[in-house]
Amino acid sequence: MGTLKTEPARARLDLLAPPVAAALEQWPADAPIDVDDVLVAPIDPGLADTAAFCEAYEVGLEVSANCVVIAGKREGEIRYAACIVLATTRADVNGVVRRTLGVRKASFAPMDDAVELTGMEYGGITPIGLPESWPILVDSRVIAAPHVIVGSGVRHSKIAIPGPALGALPGATVIEGLARPVG
Repeated sequence: MGTLKTEPARARLDLLAPPVAAALEQWPADAPIDVDDVLVAPIDPGLADTAAFCEAYEVGLEVSANCVVIAGKREGEIRYAACIVLATTRADVNGVVRRTLGVRKASFAPMDDAVELTGMEYGGITPIGLPESWPILVDSRVIAAPHVIVGSGVRHSKIAIPGPALGALPGATVIEGLARPVG
């Protein structure tokens, strides 16, 4: 986890967006990991973007996960989903994601929509605490990682969580080939 100074996230709700804090307070007792295994670390908000964060905090791209909000339209209805992919990959938005959502075209949701609908800061959106109606699509590489670093809902901290836990979130589906390697 590089040089991050982590502690149990429930002990530092001030480092989380309100929907994330609420989700941790309602963490199911039968979840595959104990809520105290969800860790949080403060960071410089100016270093929240993946490349800058990884360099500054000595975190490998292979353990840094991005949560991107995707929107697609079908029969006049906008469908949203969150995709969790490693920073070494990019979500296959107009292939796997589009087909999974059952839409003709999919794209990254506009920043203002993503922020308003999630209650989280752009650049800090995380799969924990998303709207319940949204599917969470998790690339299989994420759950293969023992731990990943992902947003906390705000730009001034990051969450460290076992990769398999992201695949077990409510509404999550693990998908082989959701993302493609970068480069």
